[in-house]
Amino acid sequence: MQELAERLAEKSLAGLTVQGLTIDQDLSRIKVKDAVFIGCSFPSLAAEAALVRRGAHVVPVADWVPYPTHPARLYTAADLTAGFAEGGFANMYDSRVYRHFVTEGGPNAGVREALAQRLHDHGIDNALHDAAADWAPARRIGIMGGHAELRGSGAYRLAAAIGHGLAGAGRLIVTGGGPGVMEAANLGSYLAAYPVEALDAAVGRLAEAPDFHDHDPYTQTALHVLAEYPAVDLWAGGLSVPTWLYGHEPANVFAGQIAKYFSNAIREDVILKLARGGIVFAPGRAGTVQEVFQAATKTYYATDGDSGPFVFLGRRFWTEELPVTELLRTLLGGAELASLVHVTDDVTEALAILC
Repeated sequence: MQELAERLAEKSLAGLTVQGLTIDQDLSRIKVKDAVFIGCSFPSLAAEAALVRRGAHVVPVADWVPYPTHPARLYTAADLTAGFAEGGFANMYDSRVYRHFVTEGGPNAGVREALAQRLHDHGIDNALHDAAADWAPARRIGIMGGHAELRGSGAYRLAAAIGHGLAGAGRLIVTGGGPGVMEAANLGSYLAAYPVEALDAAVGRLAEAPDFHDHDPYTQTALHVLAEYPAVDLWAGGLSVPTWLYGHEPANVFAGQIAKYFSNAIREDVILKLARGGIVFAPGRAGTVQEVFQAATKTYYATDGDSGPFVFLGRRFWTEELPVTELLRTLLGGAELASLVHVTDDVTEALAILC
């Protein structure tokens, strides 16, 4: 609103984009030629019509959907869990939007719903671009891994320790925002300002409700941990990028900023585009393996700039159970790119590689 006030003082919004604001000022003496108003609120339809007649473009709010079609900021845990206290997991904003998404055909929605979803995701794109500017690309590190990992397991604790160490070293943790390894990494980052004993205690508390399929206790224990350990700033927990395509998996609540998308294809690309400081691959299945080779494609063609290292946690898993690392080295070819691939079982070694 401060920037809007400054522009109004200059008597011109011509050629600018104004998104998600309530505009109750008189614009009759303000230049608006080729201005674009996206998802803004005006005093009346007559005020909107007057702007259009004077050369502005107005993209209105799609008020038939239960989500903002022009979000001006990223989500927070409080946004996604709004309604839990009154009606449990089924009543949360996140769950209500997912039910609407499924009812409207999911990724195969009709034209009107598909347009609303694209407008929403475009707003998230803009908000994420602004938010991520706080972090140099080399300081943004992705952590990928299986969604089915139970709270309290060895792999869960390992991912939490990695997140704790990286965030403590001034890195932004970026995850896919789901449960399992993704939650653990955001949890570790969330508690980076607390001693490691607090992280151990929090994992133990969460392990009382280990399986995300038990939606209400799973969410309740997470909210208890948030209340017990207040966030030190808005980036505590890092960034997560979940999707309603996998809305049956609850988005974890430990990321400080949450860029939730309808389009999984855009979401996957966004995660890997952000994580230029390196990527940790904890054990996972189809989704994680897809991310391995999607990330390798970006590195091979350098489409998003320099690539950080690929650190595979779990030597036996990545060299025997799903032996992708040698294929990856062969694909990348040459000593320089192939040297980006590391396999380890040791958190300290992983931190040293990434930091």
